[in-house]
Formats: sequence, structure tokens, C-alpha cells
Amino acid sequence: MRILFVLVLCACGAGRDAKKPDSLRAGDGKRETGDGVAATSAAAKDSVSRLPSPVSRKTVLIVGTSLTAGLGLEQEDAYPALLQRKADSLGLHVDIVNAGLSGETSAGALRRIDWLLRGPADVVVIETGANDGLRGLNVDSTRANLQAILAKVKAARPAARILLAQMEAPPNLGAKYTAAFSAMYQDVAKEAQVSVMPFLLRGVAGVTALNQQDGMHPNERGEQIVADNVWESLEPVLRQLDAVPTIS
Repeated sequence: MRILFVLVLCACGAGRDAKKPDSLRAGDGKRETGDGVAATSAAAKDSVSRLPSPVSRKTVLIVGTSLTAGLGLEQEDAYPALLQRKADSLGLHVDIVNAGLSGETSAGALRRIDWLLRGPADVVVIETGANDGLRGLNVDSTRANLQAILAKVKAARPAARILLAQMEAPPNLGAKYTAAFSAMYQDVAKEAQVSVMPFLLRGVAGVTALNQQDGMHPNERGEQIVADNVWESLEPVLRQLDAVPTIS
């Protein structure tokens, strides 16, 4: 913009000088020529061409449950909004979309994913399965749903980076179930060749002071920790994407 402003001033100045006596023109008293103006314009255009290309804004789509939706909290206190503030503070060109839906199981996420992928998505974060675990649903069924969700994302957005949030089942369902549930995320991610984030509620689950009265959903303090857990995996991805210039 500054270069264009300078060019406009040069053009206007040239027009005024044409009406002035040679003695009033800037410089050493020699008459300015059209060739000189053309040379200046060419140099300015060359400077513009060497400027770095602007970076396009990228979109992070977070598909999740009430843990992502921020049940019981104001939207600005839910972890996706906290992630947006972290990105903004670092000057990263990203828009984070909160696509959390309270009560959704992995089967519900599978039914919804096609519709969600109609919008832009350079990074897709999958947070699902928590309600499957709470209900003690069959691990193999949840596994199949996760596999299908990842396959749909890859088909619809082949260039998108995918992050799968590790989730855990409550211990009251027995050691065998909780172990199988936990291992499922690592197995599915390895098979689909996607990254697994740390347990979403790491450092928060089971801590009374960090959860709402229901004991399951983080409060404002807990959300700060959840945001840090997600940011640990998301930040390096965003920094890589932010270095990619816009393709004109």
C-alpha cells in the first residue's frame, strides 16, 4: 500500500511539474523526462514483485462432544475459543471452528461428519468416544466408527492434517474394558497414519477443583489445562501451515 501511495504521488507530481517553469522543478535544473518516470515505475513494480506472498487463513475444524462444545460454560471459555486466543496472540492466520455437540457418540459423529466437511478444513481435530465409554458401548463398534470417520475426512480433505484426541473410559467399567478402550485410539491412529493427541482431560479428570459440579465437564480453570493439552499437538501444525503462502 505504501508503494502504491508513492506511485500516486509521483504521478500527480509529474502532472503538476509539466505546467511549471523548468527552474521550479526539483533536481539540478534539468528537464525531467518520460523515460525517468518509466524507470521509477518499473523499479517500484519490481519491488512489489519481491514482497513475500500473503499467507492465507487456515481453518481448524474441531469435531467433538460436550467437552468441545463447552457444556456449562460461556463459549469464550470453552477450549476451542482459548485455542483461538493462543493462535491470535502469536499472529497465526487461523480460524478455529467449534463443532462440538453435547451427548454425541462416535456413531453420531460419523453421521455428522459429511455435513461438517462441506466447509473448509485444513486441520481436523477429532474428539469423540467419551460418551461411548460412559455408556460402556462395545469397543469394536467405537473402533469401526473412528475408522470410518477418519476415512471420510481423508477422502473429503486429502490434504488436511488430522489429529485424534486420546480419550479414556471411566475406571468403574473394569480394567479389561478401560485398557481396550484406551489402546483402541493408538491402534486406529497407527492404522490410518494420523497423529494422536494426549488425553484431552489429562490433569483435569477426577480433579474436583477443575471440574463443574457434575464431576465430568471442566470448569474455566480446567478448560485452560485442556487447551494446553490440545495446543501441545496443534501449535506445531499451525506454524507449519502458516508458512505456506497463498496460491494466486
